[in-house]
Amino acid sequence: MIVERAYAHVYDPDPDAWPWTVPCVRQFLAEGLRFRAPVTFLVGENGSGKSTLVEALAEGFGLDSYGGSADWKYATSRGKSVLGERVRFDAAPRGRRMIGSRAARKGFFLRAETALDALARESLDPDSRSHGEGFLAAFREKFVVPGLYVLDEPEAALSFSSCLELLGHIDQLVASGGQVVCATHSPLLTALPGADIVQVGAGGMDRVRWADLELVDHWRRYLADPQAYLRHIVD
Repeated sequence: MIVERAYAHVYDPDPDAWPWTVPCVRQFLAEGLRFRAPVTFLVGENGSGKSTLVEALAEGFGLDSYGGSADWKYATSRGKSVLGERVRFDAAPRGRRMIGSRAARKGFFLRAETALDALARESLDPDSRSHGEGFLAAFREKFVVPGLYVLDEPEAALSFSSCLELLGHIDQLVASGGQVVCATHSPLLTALPGADIVQVGAGGMDRVRWADLELVDHWRRYLADPQAYLRHIVD
């Protein structure tokens, strides 16, 4: 493990202002988030706050909010988010030096909406390959050294087989001492053995088993009977 717990202290946050209106952010302020396994998945609907949390975790660790490896800092004029600038960590012994020294810091923040620019900055030449291949190039070449790797919906550009390849990279990374925090909608990714799954929603954050995830239940029902869903949407 690189980090064992993340938390933030905000003096008298405005309960009507974003992101303090988001249930999972409020719970994060009250309790923090303890990491129980080398891989943690945050799962929830759009707008649930999972991307807000992973971005803040990346920023708190010192990764550029625009995306990229720990070797780069602030590729754009965009500063840290209001939550990210307040995030702190209780680090495991191997992570203390990384948090205290930028030179020792290792990791990567991959966010779907800025991935192509970030990959170009990393000299991975995304214009010469498909979007998904660009993502896989990052996993193959940058997800190697033990550090903190934060992913925001990496499945967005990946096929089924590419998602399986990503799982293989994650498994190898944590076997070498890395740690991964990933926001996702993918029932395939969240099935990784040994991963800790945190479901994010209107009630805040809850740890759940893969089989009890709402997204797993929906996919099972949809694949078993697509018309049960489509009849309410398609004429």
